This record gives sequence, C-alpha cells and structure tokens, in this order.
Amino acid sequence: MGKQNKIYILDVTNRDGVQTSRLGLAKLQKTMINFYLNDMGIAQSEFGFPVTRHETNYINANLELARMGVLKPIMLSGWIRAIREDVEKAWKMTRIENLNLSISTSDQMISSKFAGKYTKEDVIREMTEAVHTAKKLGVKHVAVNAEDASRTHLDYLIKFARAAKKAGAVRIRYCDTLGYDDPFTIYERVKILASEVKLPIELHCHNDLGMVVANSVAGAKAAIDAGVDAYINTTVNGMGERAGNADLVSVILAVKYASGIAGKYILDENVKLNHAWKIAKYASYAFGVPIPINQPGVGANAFAHESGIHADGALKNRRNYELYDYEELGRGEPEIIETGRQITAGEYSGIKGFRNVYDKLEIKFKNDKEATKILELVRYANVHTQKPLTEDELRFIAKYPDIARKIFTMTP
Repeated sequence: MGKQNKIYILDVTNRDGVQTSRLGLAKLQKTMINFYLNDMGIAQSEFGFPVTRHETNYINANLELARMGVLKPIMLSGWIRAIREDVEKAWKMTRIENLNLSISTSDQMISSKFAGKYTKEDVIREMTEAVHTAKKLGVKHVAVNAEDASRTHLDYLIKFARAAKKAGAVRIRYCDTLGYDDPFTIYERVKILASEVKLPIELHCHNDLGMVVANSVAGAKAAIDAGVDAYINTTVNGMGERAGNADLVSVILAVKYASGIAGKYILDENVKLNHAWKIAKYASYAFGVPIPINQPGVGANAFAHESGIHADGALKNRRNYELYDYEELGRGEPEIIETGRQITAGEYSGIKGFRNVYDKLEIKFKNDKEATKILELVRYANVHTQKPLTEDELRFIAKYPDIARKIFTMTP
C-alpha cells in the first residue's frame, strides 16, 4: 500500500444534494455551503451546473470569490455531460477551470437510456472529444465520470477509463449510481480499475440499499491499495436523489475510527471534524430537513445513553460506549435562544429594525447610504431564500455586497 496516497473529500451537496426531489437550495445557501466546506478543509466542492442558465451568476460570483482568495484553498468544480457542446457552453458562460464530464457506461443505460443513439464505441468517442475540447479551451482540471459504473462490464470500464486518461483526464469517477454495489464488489472492481488505469479514483455512491458509506470507504481503500489517491463524494447530511448520497460526517468518522481503516489509511489532514456540527445544522435549516436523531455524530441521540448498563458504563468511562467524543464534532457550542423580544431582518424590514439586527452582530455601517444599500440586499436575500437569514448569511451580505447582488440576480 502506497503510504503517500490519501483519501480526500469531494463534496457534491451543491450538485447532487440539490437534486433531492421536492427540495433544493437558494444560491445564497449554496454559497454558504461552499464557505463552510472551505472552512472545514474539504478539498473540493462540486458546486453547480455551468450550462444551466439560472446557475450562471451564482457560479461566476463564487469563482470570483475564489479568485479574491476568499473561497480558498477549496477547489470549485462543475458537472456537465461529456459532450463537446456542453464543454463549449460551460466555458463560454463561466470560464470554469475544473470540470467533471459525465456519461453512462453500462449496457442497461446505453441500450435503454440512449435508446440506440450511441454504441459503446460512440460513448468513448463522445467522451474523448469532450475531454480534448475542454483541454484545448483551457480547462485545467478535467475528470471523467462513468455513470452506472457498478453495472458496467469491467473490461469496458477499463477501456473507457484508459481512453479518458489518454485524452487528458486526471481522475476517473466510479459512479455506483443506483447503490447496486456492496463493499466487497466495489473493493474488487475499483482495485482492478485503479491498478489497470493508474489514475486517482473518485467514489460516487448512492444509498438505495443502505450501504453508501461502507461502499464509499471500501472503494477508497481499494484505490489506495492499488497505489492511487481516492476522492470520496459526499453530501452534507447525506442529501441526494432517492435514498441519498454518502453523508459527509459519517464518511469522515468511518475513515478516522473504523478498525480496518484508522491508522492504516490517511485522511486529508486539512479536514477539520470540529466543523461538522455547524455545517450539518446549517444544511438542515437550509434544506428544511431535520437531522435524524440517530444520525452518526450529529444526531440528537448520537451521544445519548438511557439503558442502565450503557449509562453506567458511559459515566465510568465514555470509551465504554462511545468511539469518539462529541467535542470533536464541534458539538456543545452555545446556542443563543431569544426568550423575549426579537427583531429579525426580512423582505419588508425598515432601517431601524435592520440596523438593530446588525448592531447585535457588531457590524457598523459608515453611513445611512451604506446601511440602506445593505438593507436592500437583505430584502432581496429574504425573497430569495424565503427563510429568516442566519447570522453568517447577514455577515456575508454586509462583507461582500457586490458578490451578493450577483448571486441574487436572475435574468430569465
């Protein structure tokens, strides 16, 4: 096993998480997720769809924050189909420098989804042409996604990945699109793929059979055992299509504490687990989905003991019934609960109440003109999120008003 190879986190909340049926995030909320991921030391955020027009202003505004050194060192990447037209459109609309190009590779998808439009050879040709186009235009970092990789014949998957590497791709994403793998099959398949192709592997797993975290971690072990880096795709609180994606906090806990992984495989040292509580709480608020009480690490019952034997054991020594400490997740931070009068900032706020809200945050404005400018933006933000703004959202708007304006601007 190559000790120098590591497990990195590539969070896809802002791409796959927002595809959760009946739910979504406002562009301000997606921006805040990028901030929290960056603060948490997460290596990469797949932060949107560069060919989707309503994403354009948000994507360009966040890329601007990256160029300003504000969203740094996190890598911001976009998701598009692996076809030349999407690459050209993405570059024209956003000048995005990091792209994941995705195309289906399984017989099931090629025959039924493409419905005779593509053969297996066509799929490879389309993908390689897309990679060549991206490289030619100036995209710095091109990764290729094999959608439905877990139901793809291994020989063809290797052929596909080799063609991607030859064209200039720097990573292959193994997509267990339907949650079809189990930890043993994904380990075996990813180890062969990584050994044959010698490119870092991204593990993108779904939870249809309830094995998403186990599969993600097993796939990462396989990549490292084959001598390449692994990138686990996660979402905050496991949001995502159908039964969801791999939960960010659960994946980090598994890599740090599972008996077969802890101390043997290296998690990216930049990851700060003590930011877990903050990002999980924010995503829950933004999506409007409560954190399950039994959610690993951040659920209300994650450190609760009731049965006599368990309570007694935990009180004698927490290690009897707890693998890790709640403090490590940033839990137990004070939450201020207003029990009396509360002034909030909303879409119909006036200047007096608004300034009271910002005074509490210890943010001062130079003059009434500046305060009025920020108030207008806060009103727009409230229309945009349809929720009371959080303190961090209010701070962001006051600190980066011009960026905020771009994020709120929609031009149908």
